[in-house]
Amino acid sequence: MAGIKTWEAMRERSERLLVQRTGEDLAEWSRRVLESGIDGEPELRAWLNERGVTGYGQMLVVMERFGYPDFLSASADELIDGQYADRESLRPIMERVLGAVAGLAGAQVQARKTYITLATERRKFAVLKATTKSRVDLGLRIAGIDLGGRLVSAKPFNDPVLTVRVQLAGADEVDDEVVELLGRAHAESS
Repeated sequence: MAGIKTWEAMRERSERLLVQRTGEDLAEWSRRVLESGIDGEPELRAWLNERGVTGYGQMLVVMERFGYPDFLSASADELIDGQYADRESLRPIMERVLGAVAGLAGAQVQARKTYITLATERRKFAVLKATTKSRVDLGLRIAGIDLGGRLVSAKPFNDPVLTVRVQLAGADEVDDEVVELLGRAHAESS
């Protein structure tokens, strides 16, 4: 799927953040970690915290030291194929949502192992996940929106930035209302 960001783009962004926040690149932090002699992840995270290496930069340094999960080297197509391998009937829902997002200026699609993040350059505005074998959930970040009708709690996402969720059982349910909600979430996050 063209235009979908993969782990490599996230890795590059994480390294840029590491340099911005600490003045040193991944190679230098990796050298320091090896010299420290630390051989456990909790100890390394504490050591990095003491040196101001947090967030994505810390995650990157830790993975560089202890290894990258297999899913991080997968392509966006491979990640999405894995998400829908046992639920092909739900792919049209995902494709319809991604089609709607394609029309939003600056929207980014980021494939993960179990879900797809929809983001602006500034922040995440939605998450798309094949939650069951018969449903895809669309979590949205929209301020001040009330639950009711199709809008249910986003709590199952376990993501505090998502405020509401729309449960989608068929591609026809990605209608004008859902497209409008995606546009609103995108606009608030731009």
